[in-house]
Amino acid sequence: MKLLLQSVKLIDTRSKHHLDNIDILIEGGVIKQIAKKIKVLPEYKVFKEKACVSPSWIDTNMHIYEPGLEYREDFKSGLKAAAAGGFGLSCIMPNTNPPIDNNAQLAFVKQAAQHALTEVYPYGAVSHKIEGKDLAEIYDMHQGGHSAFTDGSKAISNAGLLERALLYVKQFKGVVLNNPDNQDLSAGAQMNEGVNSTILGMLGAPKLAEELMVARDLFILEESDSRLHFINVSTKKSVALIKAAKAKGLTVSAGVNVANLFFDDDELLDYDTNFKVHPHLRNKEDIKALLAGLKDGTIDLICSGHKPLHIDEKKVEFENAAFGMSTIDCAFAVSRTATLKVLSDETLIEKWLKGYELIGLPIPKIEVGEKADLSVFNFEDSSTFQKENILSKGKNNPFIGRELTGSVYGIIKGNKTNIL
Repeated sequence: MKLLLQSVKLIDTRSKHHLDNIDILIEGGVIKQIAKKIKVLPEYKVFKEKACVSPSWIDTNMHIYEPGLEYREDFKSGLKAAAAGGFGLSCIMPNTNPPIDNNAQLAFVKQAAQHALTEVYPYGAVSHKIEGKDLAEIYDMHQGGHSAFTDGSKAISNAGLLERALLYVKQFKGVVLNNPDNQDLSAGAQMNEGVNSTILGMLGAPKLAEELMVARDLFILEESDSRLHFINVSTKKSVALIKAAKAKGLTVSAGVNVANLFFDDDELLDYDTNFKVHPHLRNKEDIKALLAGLKDGTIDLICSGHKPLHIDEKKVEFENAAFGMSTIDCAFAVSRTATLKVLSDETLIEKWLKGYELIGLPIPKIEVGEKADLSVFNFEDSSTFQKENILSKGKNNPFIGRELTGSVYGIIKGNKTNIL
């Protein structure tokens, strides 16, 4: 295929063409030419839409439930949605059945997803069977090419296990990811603890449940001198704790889910189970702190937090509904809308690229001779998000009917694309 992108704006702070309007010619999956104007030949497929181009984005927090729970999401549906959402690489949580806790499971995931447009990076589990007791086969998984480990949506509650994992990955400059949630404080909670939980008569999770684990993990990190990433933070104090740790020189990073930038817990006043998520939706003061943390670099990256669920897991009484939100289809537009007054265009894109550093991979280069690995999008388009826009199996998406700014044409991965 010979594909010509005409007059696209390049968003790539590493490129000499950053912020320029250029033509990009791709032949055989490789960038052949970059110029102000490239002559159109009959054999070219031409993309003429008003668009921006950047290195393809990475999502560091996505659930695809193959093997074992494919009724929620499988690779075919999940990665098709990810590609439509603009993501060239999706990091898959290990919370499958069986869990991704050994090389055989990692190999299965890679093979099952090998024909998709979006590539996958499956995380290896920290603990055996994600039971939070014994270390999984971390060294073997590292030998298989992996350096990032997490128990995914299940917090690493055992302090000794976390310390051992941090010391273990330190040997090969790996990273441990944790979901900060102290279950001793949050067990049985349905939403954020506050005025709204009192009004609704529901058990709330105190912010302390997250903040206490963030503080604990940072103490352990300081002792181990390793690398730690918080998958998603949601409170003002968590941001302050991480900022102070970075100032001390600790190698810590953090992400935030798009939902926690967009919604607060007022959305739960109608008992809509699609807003029952983890981390819990907090209040406006917390959202303000999260946005400030993104702006000053305390929060390193934005992630989708995509957790698709079957309708039967949501269309039940609120206290019986599962936690989770389907977001991959609209994650970019949500992030653009939520950060419109806070982040510059290029800073927003950097937040969707920072995950490459987290897992130890280089950001794709937009240079002549390099493999085409691009996200194609528009910052300014506004539209109402519709159920028909959801390619994921999970329809538990609370952004349906919301006016969002920003759109995605798709991605280009070598000789394959979904933008035409």
